[in-house]
Amino acid sequence: MAKHITLPEEERTELSHLIKSGKHSARVLGRARILLLLDRSQGEKRKLQEIANMMLTSIGTISNVKRRYLNGGLEHGLYDRPRPGAKPKIDGEVEAHLIALVCSDPPEGQVRWTLRLLADKLVELELVETISHVAIGDTLKKTNLSLGK
Repeated sequence: MAKHITLPEEERTELSHLIKSGKHSARVLGRARILLLLDRSQGEKRKLQEIANMMLTSIGTISNVKRRYLNGGLEHGLYDRPRPGAKPKIDGEVEAHLIALVCSDPPEGQVRWTLRLLADKLVELELVETISHVAIGDTLKKTNLSLGK
């Protein structure tokens, strides 16, 4: 692995435009600045500690950006890989059914729908395998619906 970063003119220009546009996250803009400060093609030979002090960050962060750039290029140095997460249990279709349930009459013997009753009904209708009453509450809160009195 190369010890120093020497950015080609195109990459230096791209990083400068990226910073000036301000249309990216603070993390990406910070990484772009770090890469420009690490660049030795303009005759600057800054130490990692010096860059860390300038960027108000740690040497570890500077080293990580440098390593990522050297291992994978500009895109890898600037952006994180996508982080796959669990698929949400309540998608648009389930949410639509939930809202319809909330607006419907409660089950016989009940004065109103409770979060637990709604969760049980979604499972009974086989819209979800399992679901927490908390997830139901969060969804209703997000959609500005309540089981109000």
